[in-house]
Amino acid sequence: MGAQKSIHAGKAKIDVNVDFTHKLCAALMLHPFRNSGNPLSQIIGSLCIKHPSVFGGSEKLDVSWDKGLYDSNVLVAYRRPRPEWLSQQSFVIQHSISPEIGVHGFPVDNFSRSGSGGVNLRRFFAGVDLNDPASSHWSSTTSIKFEHVRPVNDDGRSITRDLDGFPVTCSGSPHDSMVVLKQESRYAKADDRSFSQLSLQIEQGVPVLSKWLIFNRFKFVASKGIKVGPALLSASLTGGSIVGDMAPYQAFAIGGLGSVRGYGEGAVGTGRSCLIMNSELTLPVNKVLECAVFLDSGTDLGSGRHVPGNPALRHGKPGTGIGCGYGLRLKSRMGQFQVDYAINAFQQKTVYFGVSNIVS
Repeated sequence: MGAQKSIHAGKAKIDVNVDFTHKLCAALMLHPFRNSGNPLSQIIGSLCIKHPSVFGGSEKLDVSWDKGLYDSNVLVAYRRPRPEWLSQQSFVIQHSISPEIGVHGFPVDNFSRSGSGGVNLRRFFAGVDLNDPASSHWSSTTSIKFEHVRPVNDDGRSITRDLDGFPVTCSGSPHDSMVVLKQESRYAKADDRSFSQLSLQIEQGVPVLSKWLIFNRFKFVASKGIKVGPALLSASLTGGSIVGDMAPYQAFAIGGLGSVRGYGEGAVGTGRSCLIMNSELTLPVNKVLECAVFLDSGTDLGSGRHVPGNPALRHGKPGTGIGCGYGLRLKSRMGQFQVDYAINAFQQKTVYFGVSNIVS
């Protein structure tokens, strides 16, 4: 149950989306870890303001605010018009707060859910995105941003150590700062019988000051889908690694929706490296409903012990995991709704809810 509304104020457009159903979904997916007597805390929603010409020269300004049960994100993006053959510039400022479940959360219910480890991250970003003109099936984005990360507890107070007394930042101070140069290349090709997708990301921490983080982080996602009669067989492979300075929250978290289903977020493992494989067979029931069966697996490649403080070992994460199950996909004008029923290697069952591509 929810509500959506679009309002036009002059040239600007305001989109409002409020969802009252997330409390039920979260109760089934997440182990409760924060109680609030405020009924508004059980509502998720978003507010988006778009102006197509701020100064009369086609400069675009986007302001968005997304609120979840335990997280919040504010994004301001300003785009100046440039010739199509040049990189499109976006000046971005972003502030977010979210619970750090993937690394510092602890598995419960035979690894099917993740509880809070009492660590939340306040992040501030400011920088520039450069979107290069697409050529054939390839596109790329380059960005350079300043990032400030401050861990806080569930009461919003700054912390330097987790519940077990291990540091939660790389610097050992209440916050980490870094300048990150990021390059992302994407390939996409599709026809009536198949699709192929590839994403490559490289992040480099720039040594502007001696105490700022210096690291190199690489991640790739490769996907392939083939029509088999009326059904679609798809598979994807995700991998990554990080070298250099590293805070625990930068580790790859394995497990959960979008990773290895049947496990809680990060309940399989957290490591400096990861490898995740997903396969799914979907069969249309009618024009709006599809059924699916899937098999997921993931591993930290033995790198969990190299994460500062070794949170995976302290929380008893296995490092490898496999999950399988079935689900439904419902398409509507509001987007795609997904429900998955999964079971992990410990015979523990989990239900996942997902919503994507919401439009106003």
